Amino acid sequence: MDLAQTLPPGTPLGDALERRPRLLVVDDQPVNVQLLYRVFASDHQVFAATDGLKALEIARQQQPDLILLDVVMPGLDGFEVCQRLQADELTHDIPVIFLTANSDPDSEAHGLDVGAVDFIGKPFNTKVVRARVKTHLTLKRQGDLLRRWVFLDGLTGIANRRHFDERLAIEWARSQRSGAPLSALLIDVDHFKRFNDTHGHQNGDDCVRRVAAALASGLQRPTDLVARYGGEEFVCLLTDTDEYGALHLAELLRQRVHQETQPGVTGAAWPAVTVSIGVGCARLDLMHGADDLLREADHNLYRAKKAGRNSVRAGVA
Repeated sequence: MDLAQTLPPGTPLGDALERRPRLLVVDDQPVNVQLLYRVFASDHQVFAATDGLKALEIARQQQPDLILLDVVMPGLDGFEVCQRLQADELTHDIPVIFLTANSDPDSEAHGLDVGAVDFIGKPFNTKVVRARVKTHLTLKRQGDLLRRWVFLDGLTGIANRRHFDERLAIEWARSQRSGAPLSALLIDVDHFKRFNDTHGHQNGDDCVRRVAAALASGLQRPTDLVARYGGEEFVCLLTDTDEYGALHLAELLRQRVHQETQPGVTGAAWPAVTVSIGVGCARLDLMHGADDLLREADHNLYRAKKAGRNSVRAGVA
């Protein structure tokens, strides 16, 4: 049985499986990029880079499903790019197919050692490229489903607490190394006990699912993560996001949840719900660990509720 068939309909992971696969084409020769774009553009979302550093940036931001990577490039060559992709927690599961005019056994062995899944010789046959890409995308999809199933919340289809905790540790360490901003949002459905008492637990579960879907669809970048934190509480992890950006997104999410849970949208008999949101922003000079980031978000969530709920609070107060 396909694991995708067991996902709750309308969940973020289930919706992600329906989108076009994302390919990143990396080659310093524009003619090769253009050719591969024509081959795949009709049924894939294609990104392109002509150097290794740009390829690493796009891979991290866009999270492609597969990378077609030239070996010989100025600056970072394909082998070095592949090694860096493998070393990054956000990109090490992306399969890499090398495109190369050098097909000697030593080069192929080195490419496999640094993490590539396949080699295609230049000049390449477009039918062969399509067939190889299809095979590795199928394998990637199956692997993603198995990995995500472990980190999936069964009710909502978004990430669970375990996944969030692992990502938080990774992103906190990265933020400490690079000085990049990192923010978190703690989100709680207002008056949820009253909702359950009035409308029943089945409608309560439906409400939690709809709030999760609204939050997931409101995130703006593939590197942002929303997870179910427990009960009717959610958490968002926002990489490379300062307090201003986190506050802005939190307000958009607050509005989106209210809009997406309107009876006219859901068809449900229960009224629209609201959420309160607390913002935490990494302050590396003041915080000793990732728990301090969550404590700040939790403190601001308390402030939002104390202010009357259906609101957002940030800052140190």
